[in-house]
Amino acid sequence: MPTLECDPDTARERLSEAGAELSAGNTDHERWRASLGEANAVAYDDTVVIQGKRPADIESILRDRGGRGHLYFDGGSRGNPGPAAIGWVIVGGDGIVAEGGERIGRATNNLAEYEALVRGLEAARDYGFDVLEIRGDSELIVKQVRGAWNTNDPDLRERRVRVHELLGAFDEWSITHVPREINERADELVNEAFEDG
Repeated sequence: MPTLECDPDTARERLSEAGAELSAGNTDHERWRASLGEANAVAYDDTVVIQGKRPADIESILRDRGGRGHLYFDGGSRGNPGPAAIGWVIVGGDGIVAEGGERIGRATNNLAEYEALVRGLEAARDYGFDVLEIRGDSELIVKQVRGAWNTNDPDLRERRVRVHELLGAFDEWSITHVPREINERADELVNEAFEDG
C-alpha cells in the first residue's frame, strides 16, 4: 500500500485531469477520495494513501516523472510447460517503486520470463522513467532482447517484439544478465504467486 508525501490539492488536480472519480472524504481527517482504474486513493493533510489491485494506476500519475529506474524480472514454470508465474520489481532512487507477481496460466519457463519482462516494462513506462536498467537471470531472454541470439519460437518472437515496442518509451535502456541472488526479490514474487494460487 503506497503512501506518497505530496500536496493533496495538487494530487487532486492531477487525478482530476487523468479522469479519476473524486469524492469527499469519509472522516474529518480525510481531505478527499479518488478512484481510477483498479486503484483507490485517500488524501490526508500531507499524504495520499493508495490501495487496490493495481496501485500504479494512481501512483504513476502522482509521482514525479522522469529519472532512472531499475527493473528486475523473473518467471517460472512448474513442468515446463506447466503452471507458470511471474514477478517483477521496479527500484527508483528512494527504493522499491512498484512490484508485482501473479500466476499466468500454463506456459514454458521462457514464456513466463518474457511475460514478467513485459509486465515490468509496462509498469516502468506508466511511472514515466526516462532511463531504465533491466536485470534478469535468464541469459536466453537477455541475449534475445539484445539481438545476440535468434528467437525461433513464434510465441517468444511475439513477446520479444512487444518488449521492443515497450522499450521505445524510454530515452535510454540497457538489459543485463545477473545471477539469481541479485534477482532475489523478483524470484520471491514468482514463488509467492505459486503459493497464493
